[in-house]
Amino acid sequence: MTTAPSFPGYPPPMPAQPAGPPPPPPGPGVQPPFPAPPIEGKGRRIGWGLGIGAGVLLLICGGGIAAVIGLGTAASRSLNEQAHKAVSAYLDAVHAQRYDQAYAMLCQQAKDDESAAAFRSRVAELAPITTYQMGGLNTINLTVPVEATYQNGTTAQLQAYLGQNQNTAALEVCDFGE
Repeated sequence: MTTAPSFPGYPPPMPAQPAGPPPPPPGPGVQPPFPAPPIEGKGRRIGWGLGIGAGVLLLICGGGIAAVIGLGTAASRSLNEQAHKAVSAYLDAVHAQRYDQAYAMLCQQAKDDESAAAFRSRVAELAPITTYQMGGLNTINLTVPVEATYQNGTTAQLQAYLGQNQNTAALEVCDFGE
């Protein structure tokens, strides 16, 4: 076998590569560079992970739904309370014959439709309401049913029609009738 000549400044020639596949890796007792992942229980771990993830997602979504329901209930109760306060203040002022105070509690549309003097004379002619009981606020058309008992003992089912003040967002009585 002859050797290839060597020239100064050039790397030595590479030895001839044997033909065929590379040699097999070393035998038993040789450590791999990293441990192999465990194979047993893999399906169980995936199942637990998916189950826990679904539970957390359900808990978060359920909490969000409960919060929305709670917020809606609180808002509805608040509106109902505000409506009852406006109607009872109006009826109490009319019952005490404080007509100017009752007129001031009316919504702007009602004040535009009727002057304070016309309101005083109209309401003074009505039979006085001695007691009343209010039902729940109808949020669709902003009405509150009122069962009124007059001084002579008769009762009537009335409706208080409400409007919202554009400046304060408070509910105000716009009309009161059967």
